[in-house]
Amino acid sequence: MSAATLALPQLRQRLNLVLVLGASLVLSVVLITLRVFFTHQFTFVFLLWNLFLALIPFGLSTMLSLSAGRLQARVLLPVGLVWLLFFPNAPYILTDLFHLEPRIGVPYWYDLALILSCAWNGLMLAYASLTDMQALVARRLGWLASWGFVTVSLLLSSFGVYLGRYLRFNSWDIITNPLTLFFDIITRLLHPFAHPATWGVTLLYGVFLLLGYVTVRLLGRMQEAEE
Repeated sequence: MSAATLALPQLRQRLNLVLVLGASLVLSVVLITLRVFFTHQFTFVFLLWNLFLALIPFGLSTMLSLSAGRLQARVLLPVGLVWLLFFPNAPYILTDLFHLEPRIGVPYWYDLALILSCAWNGLMLAYASLTDMQALVARRLGWLASWGFVTVSLLLSSFGVYLGRYLRFNSWDIITNPLTLFFDIITRLLHPFAHPATWGVTLLYGVFLLLGYVTVRLLGRMQEAEE
């Protein structure tokens, strides 16, 4: 369905979601800006870039959700692959908690609130985007396939988080540095026991993200049932 033909409740829900996510993002930007203003240091400015990257999959999934008519495979598949490529950038912000440490001139609680707000935004953008994509898959392949898609996406995302946090790859490396990226991935696939941290991070974060996503979906359904 196009945006013009969407039912009013759907449009209202989408608008409310965008407004709430926007307000939460503004909070993160304000916290980062105030920190720079008062300390004259750019310690956490990199989080602005991370938040921008986290917005990309949400923007793509929103575009697909509002596309007119039944999406053709020639459109859905390539855009879906681009979405999957950028999707790990959203939950990746959770690992920016690694940067939390006492710093002179800034209350510890302030930096905690700043990083938590960014991590929260990354997680919520991930879940909102994944909800859109799951709905598209369910519409074409059914309920069971959609949950299979969710599980695989979150596991791949967790693997992507590992590649980004520990091997320092990013989404652009698939174009700018594909050989090194491919070699490191294949090495870990062929020799899994030689890289326990890879699969520990992938499985642990994958299960954590999946449980969180299921919880959010159940909370939403409880609210719908009450209404």
